[in-house]
Amino acid sequence: MPDYMIELRNVTKRYGRIVANDHINLGIRRGELMTLLGPSGCGKTTALRCITGHNIPDEGRVFIDGKDVTDVPTHKRELGMVFQNFALFPHMTVADNVGFPLMIRGLPKAERQKRVMEALRLIRMEEYADHYPRQISGGQQQRVGLARALVYRPKVLLLDEPLSNLDAKLREEMRFEIRDLIDRLGITAVYVTHDQAEALALSDRVAVMNAGRIEQVGTPDEIYDSPQSRFVADFIGLSDFLEGTVVAVHAPQGTAVIRVEGLELYVPVRQDMSPGRSILLFIRPNDIELLPASAEDNANAFPGVVHKKTYLGDRNDYRVLVGEGLELRVQTDGKVRFEEGERVKVHLPVAHCRVIVE
Repeated sequence: MPDYMIELRNVTKRYGRIVANDHINLGIRRGELMTLLGPSGCGKTTALRCITGHNIPDEGRVFIDGKDVTDVPTHKRELGMVFQNFALFPHMTVADNVGFPLMIRGLPKAERQKRVMEALRLIRMEEYADHYPRQISGGQQQRVGLARALVYRPKVLLLDEPLSNLDAKLREEMRFEIRDLIDRLGITAVYVTHDQAEALALSDRVAVMNAGRIEQVGTPDEIYDSPQSRFVADFIGLSDFLEGTVVAVHAPQGTAVIRVEGLELYVPVRQDMSPGRSILLFIRPNDIELLPASAEDNANAFPGVVHKKTYLGDRNDYRVLVGEGLELRVQTDGKVRFEEGERVKVHLPVAHCRVIVE
Protein backbone atom coordinates (compact mmCIF):
# COMPACT_ATOMS: atom_id res chain seq x y z
CA MET A 1 0.00 0.00 0.00
CA PRO A 2 1.43 3.44 -0.93
CA ASP A 3 2.85 5.55 1.89
CA TYR A 4 0.64 8.63 1.56
CA MET A 5 1.48 11.87 3.35
CA ILE A 6 -1.80 13.44 2.19
CA GLU A 7 -5.09 11.82 1.24
CA LEU A 8 -8.31 13.35 0.00
CA ARG A 9 -11.09 10.80 0.35
CA ASN A 10 -14.30 11.52 -1.53
CA VAL A 11 -13.86 15.26 -0.91
CA THR A 12 -16.73 17.44 -2.12
CA LYS A 13 -16.97 21.22 -1.68
CA ARG A 14 -19.91 23.32 -2.81
CA TYR A 15 -20.48 27.07 -3.03
CA GLY A 16 -24.23 27.33 -3.31
CA ARG A 17 -25.16 25.46 -6.48
CA ILE A 18 -21.57 25.39 -7.73
CA VAL A 19 -19.71 22.14 -7.05
CA ALA A 20 -16.07 23.25 -6.82
CA ASN A 21 -14.75 19.80 -5.84
CA ASP A 22 -16.79 16.77 -6.88
CA HIS A 23 -15.95 13.58 -4.92
CA ILE A 24 -12.19 13.93 -5.24
CA ASN A 25 -10.00 10.98 -4.30
CA LEU A 26 -6.27 11.65 -4.34
CA GLY A 27 -3.27 10.21 -2.52
CA ILE A 28 -0.02 12.19 -2.36
CA ARG A 29 2.99 10.06 -1.52
CA ARG A 30 5.51 10.92 1.14
CA GLY A 31 8.36 12.96 -0.34
CA GLU A 32 6.79 13.58 -3.76
CA LEU A 33 5.86 16.80 -5.51
CA MET A 34 2.28 16.57 -6.74
CA THR A 35 0.92 19.28 -9.00
CA LEU A 36 -2.78 20.13 -9.25
CA LEU A 37 -3.09 21.37 -12.83
CA GLY A 38 -6.04 22.82 -14.68
CA PRO A 39 -7.69 25.95 -16.08
CA SER A 40 -9.12 28.73 -13.92
CA GLY A 41 -12.22 27.58 -12.08
CA CYS A 42 -11.42 23.86 -12.28
CA GLY A 43 -11.28 23.44 -8.49
CA LYS A 44 -7.54 23.08 -7.88
CA THR A 45 -7.24 25.94 -5.38
CA THR A 46 -10.38 24.74 -3.60
CA ALA A 47 -8.75 21.32 -3.20
CA LEU A 48 -5.61 22.96 -1.85
CA ARG A 49 -7.67 24.96 0.64
CA CYS A 50 -9.30 21.73 1.81
CA ILE A 51 -5.78 20.46 2.56
CA THR A 52 -4.83 23.65 4.40
CA GLY A 53 -8.05 23.77 6.41
CA HIS A 54 -9.23 27.08 4.98
CA ASN A 55 -12.09 25.09 3.42
CA ILE A 56 -14.06 22.42 5.28
CA PRO A 57 -15.40 19.79 2.86
CA ASP A 58 -19.17 19.31 2.66
CA GLU A 59 -18.45 15.61 2.20
CA GLY A 60 -15.36 13.44 2.55
CA ARG A 61 -12.28 13.51 4.76
CA VAL A 62 -8.74 14.91 4.62
CA PHE A 63 -5.77 13.01 6.06
CA ILE A 64 -2.22 14.28 6.68
CA ASP A 65 0.46 11.84 7.81
CA GLY A 66 -2.20 9.23 8.49
CA LYS A 67 -4.30 11.46 10.76
CA ASP A 68 -7.79 12.74 9.99
CA VAL A 69 -7.38 16.54 10.01
CA THR A 70 -10.71 17.46 8.40
CA ASP A 71 -11.79 19.39 11.48
CA VAL A 72 -8.31 20.45 12.66
CA PRO A 73 -7.55 24.22 12.42
CA THR A 74 -5.05 25.38 9.81
CA HIS A 75 -2.36 26.42 12.30
CA LYS A 76 -2.28 22.92 13.80
CA ARG A 77 -1.75 21.04 10.51
CA GLU A 78 2.05 21.61 10.31
CA LEU A 79 1.92 23.07 6.80
CA GLY A 80 4.12 25.60 5.03
CA MET A 81 2.37 27.80 2.47
CA VAL A 82 3.72 29.92 -0.40
CA PHE A 83 1.36 32.28 -2.24
CA GLN A 84 1.45 34.04 -5.61
CA ASN A 85 1.60 37.56 -4.13
CA PHE A 86 4.67 36.87 -1.91
CA ALA A 87 2.76 38.41 1.08
CA LEU A 88 5.91 39.88 2.66
CA PHE A 89 5.64 42.58 5.31
CA PRO A 90 7.19 45.72 3.73
CA HIS A 91 8.23 47.20 7.10
CA MET A 92 10.16 44.07 8.12
CA THR A 93 13.61 42.97 7.01
CA VAL A 94 14.12 39.72 5.13
CA ALA A 95 15.24 38.03 8.35
CA ASP A 96 12.22 39.33 10.28
CA ASN A 97 9.84 38.19 7.53
CA VAL A 98 11.34 34.70 7.56
CA GLY A 99 11.30 34.56 11.34
CA PHE A 100 7.72 35.80 11.74
CA PRO A 101 6.12 32.31 11.89
CA LEU A 102 8.55 31.38 14.66
CA MET A 103 7.85 34.55 16.60
CA ILE A 104 4.10 33.99 16.67
CA ARG A 105 4.78 30.42 17.83
CA GLY A 106 6.78 31.80 20.77
CA LEU A 107 10.22 30.34 19.98
CA PRO A 108 13.11 31.92 21.93
CA LYS A 109 15.03 34.62 20.09
CA ALA A 110 18.28 32.64 19.85
CA GLU A 111 16.49 29.63 18.35
CA ARG A 112 14.62 31.92 15.93
CA GLN A 113 17.85 33.51 14.71
CA LYS A 114 19.46 30.10 14.21
CA ARG A 115 16.54 28.75 12.17
CA VAL A 116 16.20 31.96 10.13
CA MET A 117 19.86 31.78 9.03
CA GLU A 118 19.46 28.09 8.20
CA ALA A 119 16.43 28.91 6.03
CA LEU A 120 18.22 31.81 4.32
CA ARG A 121 21.20 29.58 3.56
CA LEU A 122 18.80 27.09 1.95
CA ILE A 123 17.71 29.76 -0.52
CA ARG A 124 21.22 31.28 -0.80
CA MET A 125 20.16 34.68 0.56
CA GLU A 126 21.89 34.97 3.93
CA GLU A 127 23.66 38.17 2.80
CA TYR A 128 20.25 39.83 2.30
CA ALA A 129 19.07 39.26 5.88
CA ASP A 130 19.00 43.00 6.70
CA HIS A 131 17.40 44.10 3.42
CA TYR A 132 13.76 45.14 3.11
CA PRO A 133 11.42 43.62 0.46
CA ARG A 134 11.57 46.81 -1.65
CA GLN A 135 15.36 46.37 -1.91
CA ILE A 136 15.29 42.92 -3.51
CA SER A 137 13.97 41.57 -6.82
CA GLY A 138 10.73 39.69 -7.43
CA GLY A 139 12.57 36.38 -7.66
CA GLN A 140 14.37 37.06 -4.40
CA GLN A 141 11.09 38.00 -2.73
CA GLN A 142 9.66 34.66 -3.83
CA ARG A 143 12.67 32.88 -2.33
CA VAL A 144 12.03 34.71 0.95
CA GLY A 145 8.45 33.46 0.80
CA LEU A 146 9.79 29.92 0.41
CA ALA A 147 12.17 30.35 3.37
CA ARG A 148 9.35 31.68 5.54
CA ALA A 149 7.21 28.64 4.68
CA LEU A 150 10.03 26.23 5.51
CA VAL A 151 11.53 27.90 8.60
CA TYR A 152 9.43 26.00 11.13
CA ARG A 153 10.07 22.67 9.36
CA PRO A 154 6.56 21.75 8.25
CA LYS A 155 5.54 18.25 7.16
CA VAL A 156 4.11 19.54 3.87
CA LEU A 157 4.87 22.50 1.59
CA LEU A 158 1.91 23.96 -0.33
CA LEU A 159 2.47 26.34 -3.24
CA ASP A 160 -0.45 28.21 -4.83
CA GLU A 161 0.51 29.69 -8.24
CA PRO A 162 3.80 30.89 -6.66
CA LEU A 163 5.41 32.07 -9.91
CA SER A 164 2.47 33.76 -11.63
CA ASN A 165 3.67 37.29 -10.78
CA LEU A 166 7.15 36.77 -12.26
CA ASP A 167 8.30 37.36 -15.84
CA ALA A 168 8.74 34.38 -18.17
CA LYS A 169 12.52 33.99 -17.83
CA LEU A 170 12.46 34.30 -14.05
CA ARG A 171 9.60 31.82 -13.81
CA GLU A 172 11.70 29.25 -15.66
CA GLU A 173 14.68 29.83 -13.36
CA MET A 174 12.53 29.59 -10.23
CA ARG A 175 11.01 26.27 -11.37
CA PHE A 176 14.41 24.64 -11.14
CA GLU A 177 15.20 26.33 -7.82
CA ILE A 178 11.95 25.09 -6.26
CA ARG A 179 12.49 21.56 -7.57
CA ASP A 180 16.09 21.53 -6.30
CA LEU A 181 15.06 22.82 -2.88
CA ILE A 182 12.32 20.21 -2.46
CA ASP A 183 14.72 17.45 -3.51
CA ARG A 184 17.32 18.60 -0.99
CA LEU A 185 14.79 18.72 1.83
CA GLY A 186 12.96 15.53 0.89
CA ILE A 187 9.70 17.26 1.79
CA THR A 188 6.21 16.45 0.46
CA ALA A 189 4.91 19.30 -1.71
CA VAL A 190 1.62 20.19 -3.40
CA TYR A 191 1.90 22.71 -6.23
CA VAL A 192 -1.09 24.46 -7.84
CA THR A 193 -0.78 25.95 -11.32
CA HIS A 194 -2.57 26.44 -14.65
CA ASP A 195 0.81 26.43 -16.46
CA GLN A 196 1.37 23.06 -18.13
CA ALA A 197 5.10 23.69 -18.71
CA GLU A 198 5.56 24.32 -14.98
CA ALA A 199 3.68 21.14 -14.14
CA LEU A 200 5.69 18.98 -16.55
CA ALA A 201 9.03 20.44 -15.44
CA LEU A 202 8.46 20.30 -11.68
CA SER A 203 6.30 17.34 -10.83
CA ASP A 204 6.78 13.75 -9.78
CA ARG A 205 3.10 13.32 -10.60
CA VAL A 206 0.35 15.56 -11.97
CA ALA A 207 -3.37 15.56 -11.20
CA VAL A 208 -5.21 17.20 -14.10
CA MET A 209 -8.47 18.79 -12.97
CA ASN A 210 -11.53 19.88 -14.91
CA ALA A 211 -14.91 21.12 -13.67
CA GLY A 212 -14.25 20.06 -10.09
CA ARG A 213 -13.08 16.55 -10.91
CA ILE A 214 -9.74 14.85 -11.43
CA GLU A 215 -9.48 13.75 -15.05
CA GLN A 216 -6.18 11.89 -14.75
CA VAL A 217 -3.28 11.36 -12.35
CA GLY A 218 0.13 10.29 -13.60
CA THR A 219 3.76 11.14 -14.15
CA PRO A 220 4.49 13.98 -16.59
CA ASP A 221 5.38 11.37 -19.23
CA GLU A 222 2.11 9.50 -18.72
CA ILE A 223 0.02 12.66 -18.81
CA TYR A 224 1.68 13.93 -21.98
CA ASP A 225 2.11 10.66 -23.90
CA SER A 226 -0.99 8.74 -22.80
CA PRO A 227 -3.85 11.13 -21.97
CA GLN A 228 -7.02 9.33 -20.99
CA SER A 229 -9.46 11.96 -22.25
CA ARG A 230 -9.77 14.59 -24.94
CA PHE A 231 -9.62 17.29 -22.27
CA VAL A 232 -6.22 16.10 -20.99
CA ALA A 233 -4.80 15.70 -24.51
CA ASP A 234 -6.01 19.18 -25.42
CA PHE A 235 -4.89 20.89 -22.21
CA ILE A 236 -1.41 19.32 -22.05
CA GLY A 237 0.62 20.40 -25.05
CA LEU A 238 -0.68 20.83 -28.58
CA SER A 239 -2.74 18.17 -30.34
CA ASP A 240 -4.36 17.47 -33.68
CA PHE A 241 -7.64 15.61 -33.14
CA LEU A 242 -8.96 13.26 -35.81
CA GLU A 243 -12.44 11.72 -35.65
CA GLY A 244 -12.77 8.60 -37.74
CA THR A 245 -14.24 5.14 -38.18
CA VAL A 246 -12.53 1.77 -37.89
CA VAL A 247 -12.34 0.14 -41.31
CA ALA A 248 -10.28 -2.96 -40.49
CA VAL A 249 -8.33 -4.53 -37.64
CA HIS A 250 -5.12 -6.43 -38.37
CA ALA A 251 -4.38 -7.91 -34.97
CA PRO A 252 -1.35 -10.03 -36.01
CA GLN A 253 0.33 -6.93 -37.43
CA GLY A 254 -0.69 -4.83 -34.44
CA THR A 255 -2.44 -2.19 -36.56
CA ALA A 256 -5.92 -1.02 -37.42
CA VAL A 257 -7.12 1.08 -40.35
CA ILE A 258 -9.13 4.22 -39.57
CA ARG A 259 -10.92 6.33 -42.20
CA VAL A 260 -10.67 10.08 -41.51
CA GLU A 261 -11.88 12.74 -43.99
CA GLY A 262 -11.14 10.61 -47.05
CA LEU A 263 -7.81 9.32 -45.66
CA GLU A 264 -7.03 5.81 -44.44
CA LEU A 265 -4.71 5.88 -41.44
CA TYR A 266 -2.85 2.99 -39.85
CA VAL A 267 -2.83 3.19 -36.05
CA PRO A 268 -1.76 0.84 -33.24
CA VAL A 269 -4.50 -1.71 -32.58
CA ARG A 270 -6.42 -1.84 -29.31
CA GLN A 271 -8.53 -4.65 -27.91
CA ASP A 272 -11.69 -2.54 -28.00
CA MET A 273 -11.46 -1.81 -31.72
CA SER A 274 -13.95 -3.32 -34.17
CA PRO A 275 -14.99 -2.40 -37.72
CA GLY A 276 -17.56 0.37 -37.84
CA ARG A 277 -16.70 1.81 -34.44
CA SER A 278 -16.16 5.58 -34.17
CA ILE A 279 -12.71 6.49 -32.90
CA LEU A 280 -11.01 9.68 -31.69
CA LEU A 281 -7.32 9.95 -32.53
CA PHE A 282 -4.78 12.55 -31.59
CA ILE A 283 -1.22 13.27 -32.65
CA ARG A 284 1.17 15.97 -31.46
CA PRO A 285 2.06 18.58 -34.13
CA ASN A 286 5.78 18.06 -33.46
CA ASP A 287 5.38 14.31 -34.10
CA ILE A 288 4.12 14.91 -37.66
CA GLU A 289 6.73 15.00 -40.42
CA LEU A 290 6.48 17.59 -43.17
CA LEU A 291 8.24 16.42 -46.33
CA PRO A 292 8.73 17.66 -49.89
CA ALA A 293 5.95 16.65 -52.27
CA SER A 294 8.45 14.43 -54.09
CA ALA A 295 9.18 12.29 -51.00
CA GLU A 296 8.64 8.55 -51.29
CA ASP A 297 5.22 7.14 -50.44
CA ASN A 298 4.93 5.63 -46.99
CA ALA A 299 2.24 4.38 -44.65
CA ASN A 300 0.28 7.39 -43.35
CA ALA A 301 1.95 9.80 -45.79
CA PHE A 302 -0.51 12.03 -47.66
CA PRO A 303 -0.21 14.90 -50.16
CA GLY A 304 -1.15 18.31 -48.81
CA VAL A 305 -0.83 22.06 -49.26
CA VAL A 306 0.63 24.55 -46.78
CA HIS A 307 -2.27 26.82 -45.87
CA LYS A 308 -0.49 29.01 -43.32
CA LYS A 309 3.02 29.36 -41.93
CA THR A 310 4.05 31.04 -38.67
CA TYR A 311 7.67 31.64 -37.65
CA LEU A 312 8.27 30.94 -33.94
CA GLY A 313 12.03 31.37 -33.71
CA ASP A 314 13.22 27.89 -32.75
CA ARG A 315 10.49 26.24 -34.87
CA ASN A 316 7.96 26.82 -37.64
CA ASP A 317 4.24 26.26 -37.20
CA TYR A 318 2.26 25.17 -40.30
CA ARG A 319 -1.42 24.65 -41.03
CA VAL A 320 -1.59 22.03 -43.79
CA LEU A 321 -4.69 20.96 -45.74
CA VAL A 322 -4.93 17.23 -46.54
CA GLY A 323 -7.64 14.81 -47.64
CA GLU A 324 -11.16 16.20 -47.91
CA GLY A 325 -10.59 19.54 -46.16
CA LEU A 326 -8.77 18.25 -43.06
CA GLU A 327 -6.44 20.86 -41.55
CA LEU A 328 -3.47 19.58 -39.57
CA ARG A 329 -1.19 21.66 -37.39
CA VAL A 330 2.46 20.68 -37.89
CA GLN A 331 5.54 22.01 -36.11
CA THR A 332 9.09 21.52 -37.36
CA ASP A 333 12.52 22.54 -36.08
CA GLY A 334 12.94 25.06 -38.89
CA LYS A 335 15.91 23.42 -40.65
CA VAL A 336 13.77 22.78 -43.74
CA ARG A 337 11.22 25.49 -44.49
CA PHE A 338 8.12 25.40 -46.62
CA GLU A 339 6.13 28.35 -47.94
CA GLU A 340 2.41 29.07 -47.98
CA GLY A 341 0.78 27.48 -51.02
CA GLU A 342 3.56 24.92 -51.42
CA ARG A 343 2.62 21.30 -52.08
CA VAL A 344 4.06 18.94 -49.50
CA LYS A 345 3.69 15.45 -48.10
CA VAL A 346 2.49 14.96 -44.54
CA HIS A 347 3.61 11.85 -42.67
CA LEU A 348 1.78 10.77 -39.48
CA PRO A 349 4.00 8.03 -37.95
CA VAL A 350 1.89 5.04 -36.90
CA ALA A 351 3.37 4.88 -33.40
CA HIS A 352 2.39 8.53 -32.72
CA CYS A 353 -1.27 8.15 -33.78
CA ARG A 354 -2.89 7.60 -30.40
CA VAL A 355 -6.45 6.51 -29.69
CA ILE A 356 -8.51 8.15 -26.95
CA VAL A 357 -11.37 6.10 -25.55
CA GLU A 358 -13.96 8.30 -23.84
